[in-house]
Amino acid sequence: MKKELASKYDHKSVEKGKYQHWLEKEYFKAGDVSKKPYAIVIPPPNVTGKLHLGHAWDTTLQDMIIRYKRMQGYDALWLPGMDHAGIATQAKVEARMREEGISRYDLGREGFLEKAWSWKEEYASIIRAQWEKLGLSLDYSKERFTLDEGLSQAVKEVFVRLYEKGYIYQGKRIINWDPVQRTALSNIEVIHKEIEGAMYYFKYKIVDSDQELVIATTRPETMFADQAIFVHPDDERYKDLVGKYAINPANGEKLPIMADSYIDMDFGTAVMKCTPAHDPNDFALAKKYNLDMPICMNDDGTMNELCHKYQGMDRFECRKQLVADFEAAGIVDHIEKHLHQVGHSERSGAIVEPYLSKQWFVKMKPLAEAALANQKKDSKVNFVPERFEKTFTQWMENIEDWCISRQLWWGHQVPAWYHKETGEVYVGKTAPEDIENWTQDEDVLDTWFSSALWPFSTLGWPNTEDPLFKRYFPTNTLVTGYDIIFFWVSRMIFQSLEFTGQRPFEHVLIHGLIRDEQGRKMSKSLGNGVDPMDVIDQYGADTLRFFLTTNSAPGMDLRYIPEKLEASWNFINKIWNSARFVLMNIDEDLEYKDLKFDHLNLCDKWILNRLNNVIEEVDANMDKFEFVNVGSELYKFIWDDFCSWYIELTKVHLNSDNEVEKQASAHTLVYVLNAIVRMLHPFMPFVTEEIYQAIPHLEESICISKYPTVNPDFNDENINKQFTYLMDIVKGVREIRANYTIKNAIEVEYSIETKDENLQALLDQCVPYLKKLCNATCVGYNQKASKDIATAMIQGGNTLIVELGAYVDKEAEKQKLQAELQKLEGEIKRCTNMLSNEKFVSKAPQAKVDSERQKLEDYTSKYNAVKEKLAAM
Repeated sequence: MKKELASKYDHKSVEKGKYQHWLEKEYFKAGDVSKKPYAIVIPPPNVTGKLHLGHAWDTTLQDMIIRYKRMQGYDALWLPGMDHAGIATQAKVEARMREEGISRYDLGREGFLEKAWSWKEEYASIIRAQWEKLGLSLDYSKERFTLDEGLSQAVKEVFVRLYEKGYIYQGKRIINWDPVQRTALSNIEVIHKEIEGAMYYFKYKIVDSDQELVIATTRPETMFADQAIFVHPDDERYKDLVGKYAINPANGEKLPIMADSYIDMDFGTAVMKCTPAHDPNDFALAKKYNLDMPICMNDDGTMNELCHKYQGMDRFECRKQLVADFEAAGIVDHIEKHLHQVGHSERSGAIVEPYLSKQWFVKMKPLAEAALANQKKDSKVNFVPERFEKTFTQWMENIEDWCISRQLWWGHQVPAWYHKETGEVYVGKTAPEDIENWTQDEDVLDTWFSSALWPFSTLGWPNTEDPLFKRYFPTNTLVTGYDIIFFWVSRMIFQSLEFTGQRPFEHVLIHGLIRDEQGRKMSKSLGNGVDPMDVIDQYGADTLRFFLTTNSAPGMDLRYIPEKLEASWNFINKIWNSARFVLMNIDEDLEYKDLKFDHLNLCDKWILNRLNNVIEEVDANMDKFEFVNVGSELYKFIWDDFCSWYIELTKVHLNSDNEVEKQASAHTLVYVLNAIVRMLHPFMPFVTEEIYQAIPHLEESICISKYPTVNPDFNDENINKQFTYLMDIVKGVREIRANYTIKNAIEVEYSIETKDENLQALLDQCVPYLKKLCNATCVGYNQKASKDIATAMIQGGNTLIVELGAYVDKEAEKQKLQAELQKLEGEIKRCTNMLSNEKFVSKAPQAKVDSERQKLEDYTSKYNAVKEKLAAM
């Protein structure tokens, strides 16, 4: 007994229970060595919270690809996993702890890590539940986490090898510093916002002189760490001051006045104070001239002992007080309001402080050069769309050394130890044997350091003999957004080339961001975010998936438009109803293997040939990741060709007494519907499984069924041209009915005027379909016609003729149309007079004016249509 389809499509009942059944049957488990491998590793979501709509889009694209490849006969591995997300997760855990009235320092490192692991388990289970709701065909038996034991070994291996090669080093650099989280930040963790600040102009007295210099700064609180004053060597205004000293008004210290061509003579006063420990450009100048680099700020953003009476103040409170004291002392020349881009910590929201700090760095030049060189070989990573390779190239060409250390507790602890007495540094995959004499570096590594290894560390590397690594690496495709090409894609490429000698993936499919209807980025502040789980509750996962994957070309942003979501639901409903029609017209015990195609009619041959065309188009576009084209092709074929044409036409045969005809059409219906649901399966897995189980099928689940292939027996070069005659006649009769208001209940007679003597046999085949679809009867070919006719051109320059005398009183119709024309003329005149009245246009409410303009446009359009109809009569 086959499964029956409910009378109405209900996504909740359709999607219930299927995912667990698929998991129990292990349909998603990779490992069939008799097949060719195909692998995707999931971009691991952060265990910081629930998945958003962007995750839903990204993972649905991957699921489509992997389901398609699985159905094509590949040993398809989609490896799941999650990222510990360093600072992002620590910030969330600490925020929860603050609500409990405790800090990480109350618990200590081990106690805090227990809390963090508990958070990880909580949110990992939430994410898995969301993956299930989306229907993602992941192989959970191979799930990884960026802090699991295997990945920890990979991270240590990479760190040690890079260190031994001289690519990892410790050094003092100006880095992004979060004074709330008290850690270094990567560029991706800094959000730049335009805020209104001030440019402060202060007077600096020249030593042993009555002269003064006016110097501008946006950060007066850093003046306690100033080490010099710079001017341009060619600046005539200040040439005589070079070599002299000026007094720092913040602390009374003497600052040497120096010259360097870095100074912009057209900016401000063209005099610059140099604060090496608090500005990257000043740091470069200090290195050039061997200046000291004192720090005047603590790591929590408060001022230190260099700041005298301001010690202990918050940096911004210090700024406010210092400026007030300067104003009282007459040191302020003037203050200008100043709009500028200021970095904020993505996690804490704090204004980022450029800060001199001793950190661990990766020397990037040799790694970047190797990655760029590989892009000129056959083994390159193929970006889709190609234009994003330029983004990657520009980043790699201009890359700076990578600060990889973070002052956190949640993450991979740096595998470096310091001798308690000698200060000697030991770097290794394991701790020193006499561990009691050593202290491990307390810093952890940047999240991207471990996620850069994701494509190969998840497959067992550094054990290159691991069966997973040998079989599935390099992986085939990575799917990700254009916003992390710099930070993740590039790092995976150079790390993979360095440690495996191979690219990490063959293709990287780039998508954009999801925006709201107005094109705005979704955010909490705008309140325009959409929870994908809420959408699934309302419309179903299949609807959301089809919308997400067929409404944006590769690399482009996607707008979330509810009307398009509803259109996707309507499409699924259409498919559901067509499946129910097929089931109502086939024998209950019909098996797929028993389908026969011996006595096909014109419509059967046409739909089977069209199906072949569609399979070819879908295959070509799936392989190019052009899912919009796939969606359009399937939508048109299913809605127009299959439902609107074939199903309607095939009723002629299904309702006939000819059992051979009935069987041919019923078997064709099953064959085409079976192919349709299999082609749709990667897009909408739940509803296609439900329909597949209800109609005759081969495999036990659509998940492991074979993707449709072209059947050469159904190829027919002439069938589309032949079928177009039928379509043209149907359209022509319907158009004439509409033009002359002939009710569908009235049977009309038509004839065909043609010079092709061989056409009659084909046109005779069309006769029963015209009777069914148009209530029209053929009275012959090349008949003598009266003047009272309506015509329409059909395929091949032939003419469809309908005699109107029996159905239409043309004179009465003309009179009706003339009356309509007069009425419309009056309305057009009224609207025109109103809109040409300046008083009305200027004083009436805008809505009223707009309404009249719309009416004029509508009346004019109707007027032209009636005129055309009269002319035709």
